[in-house]
Amino acid sequence: MEMWAGFECTLNRVGERYEDQLLPNERDMRLECMRLLPALGITAFRYRIAWEDETTPWSQYQEDMALFAQNNITPIVGLVHHGSGPPHTSLLDDNFAEGLAEHARRVAQEFPDIEYWTPVNEPLTTARFSALYGHWYPHERDEVAFWRALLNQIEGTIAAMREIRAVNPDAKLVQTEDLGTTYSTAASVDQAAYNNQRRWMTWDLLTGRVVTGHPFYNRLCRMGFEDCLKRISDAPCPPDIVGVNHYLTSDRFLDHRIARYPEGSVGSNGRQSFADVEAVRVLSGPSDGMELALSDAWDRYHIPVALTECHNSCTREEQMRWVRDAWKGAEKLNAAGKKIIAVTIWTLMGARGWSSLLTGDAHAFEGGVFDPLSGSIRTTAIADTITALTTDAALHPASSGAGWWHREERLRYVPAATARRVFRSPDHKASAPILIAGITGSLGKAFADAARHRGMRFIATSRAQMSLDDPESIDATLRKYRPWAVINATGWVRVDDAEKAAEQCLASNTTGALALAQCCENFGIANIHFSSDLVFDGTHSAPYDEGAALRPLNVYGESKAMADEALLAMSTPLVIRTAAFFSPFDPYNFAHHLVETVKRKGLFLASAEHQISPTYVPHLANHVLDLTIDRAKGLWHVTNGETLSWFDFAREISTACGLDALRITAASVEELGWVAPRPKQSGPRSNHGQTLAPLAHGIEKFAASARL
Repeated sequence: MEMWAGFECTLNRVGERYEDQLLPNERDMRLECMRLLPALGITAFRYRIAWEDETTPWSQYQEDMALFAQNNITPIVGLVHHGSGPPHTSLLDDNFAEGLAEHARRVAQEFPDIEYWTPVNEPLTTARFSALYGHWYPHERDEVAFWRALLNQIEGTIAAMREIRAVNPDAKLVQTEDLGTTYSTAASVDQAAYNNQRRWMTWDLLTGRVVTGHPFYNRLCRMGFEDCLKRISDAPCPPDIVGVNHYLTSDRFLDHRIARYPEGSVGSNGRQSFADVEAVRVLSGPSDGMELALSDAWDRYHIPVALTECHNSCTREEQMRWVRDAWKGAEKLNAAGKKIIAVTIWTLMGARGWSSLLTGDAHAFEGGVFDPLSGSIRTTAIADTITALTTDAALHPASSGAGWWHREERLRYVPAATARRVFRSPDHKASAPILIAGITGSLGKAFADAARHRGMRFIATSRAQMSLDDPESIDATLRKYRPWAVINATGWVRVDDAEKAAEQCLASNTTGALALAQCCENFGIANIHFSSDLVFDGTHSAPYDEGAALRPLNVYGESKAMADEALLAMSTPLVIRTAAFFSPFDPYNFAHHLVETVKRKGLFLASAEHQISPTYVPHLANHVLDLTIDRAKGLWHVTNGETLSWFDFAREISTACGLDALRITAASVEELGWVAPRPKQSGPRSNHGQTLAPLAHGIEKFAASARL
């Protein structure tokens, strides 16, 4: 079995706007990724020479093909990826197939040695989103339009392969489609049966099966497509490889009891209304839907099957578990005599905008094997998983355990009995834990909550269990638990008190932190340390990046600066410099105190002179866990990205929580009772790119929880 890969290469149309996942300014990073493929064990690559793309020069394609050849990577070339053609055509155009065939001929003549082709990616899914649901161009919501869009793409695929094979008779069709199963309540079983038959139509049409006796033949004939069906069945174009794309959203559950579900999940077939939700969120028993899809595809066609998209928009360890389950499931099917030839790592450089199906915020980012957000490539731990699977090496310890799709927290709705067979969830051996030092503090609790929610094994220690002022205690604890990473959530946090307790502050934030880091260094364990924006003097007019000089104004800042400089001289630490924590789960932070004060009708004082970059602690904990899993090192500035005054921050929190912002008053340092001097502007920014979600998202999350 091979490991394949690909970038998210959709180029689709919404209204008059084309949405291209392959951004021009990422060209150099894509080349760098492609050069790294052999080291990961990648043997084939899904690539795009899009019909809609009228800007990419042919020289760029030639450069990429030469790079593939040099690295023994087989390109699988797609021509339309969730698209509808150039502006002069559409999925409903009678000339769509002819136009696609012309493009295919041109590409084949330019690259006659290309063997593997996907003229149209996911024809059925594209037809649904474009002509049945109206999300993409031409934005129709009609069943006849849906079938016309699908049939045009199928005829386009057949015509394209005919032109390609005229140039290269050995050319092979890799036909991809999103494949899932629809489950339902008994009252919605007819619609589920319809969906479960319709899901095969891309491959049924190409294999010439849609003839008299096929469940959809008469229905399509009544819509006027009899001649089209005859053309297709008289000259079918069976795939050489059935490409199954499967996501956690691919399996659906239909429920006629619509009051149980959000309004946005409810639809109708004209006869009955029903909720349509992810099956994983409601089925009482977890199913291995990906494994079922691969198995069913082989059983139906007995054509070699590849998992042609393997991606999960989730936290890092869950992405790794998804890849692990895909590979292990495919291996199991092969052992049972089913021919699964490859698993494809999709979205090597992540994807944008899919949370809104490309119709909303095009910048909502989902991570992948390589992180491009800083403008250069950073390899994530998913790469370790790929290499381990292809070499049968040990997997990253963070990937142990069951994915959330096999855990009870997957359920969002009243559980429904599973109406179809499932594979038994695999057993996963426990691995080495993460150790969280400082469980009694706000940061330690946040990390424990995040790790618990993510199904990650962790050990949390208090000062009584591991004291950072006692190297022997540290050594004994690390020997006992053998963690693969240590998160230091301990430390002195009282900025004003530190001015009169400098020795204690330095002992905690500097001496203790260095003792822990040195012990981690001795054991080769990753060490995560937290620093502060108070290492700066506030004289910059712009936010501080990781290269800024340290000039603390107070004892607390000095303790953090001293620790930073020593830690960054070591090989194992990851130093996270952050600022102005806020969380609804911590009664000691600024935002929580604000809400409690205003709720009691009191006046809340905040500085309008001091600029900070607030950090939502749950966002911070999850992102730092991802960085820990990725084995990131060095210095990272991690905040929610916006710099504003304490006063303005207080007003935004108050407004989001529906409180009276007039009860917030701008106050001087003297009125606030600050003893330690603070920098007037200490907002950090990161050279690693936007590290957390925008501040507005954090405030929204805070407000939703603070109202409880």
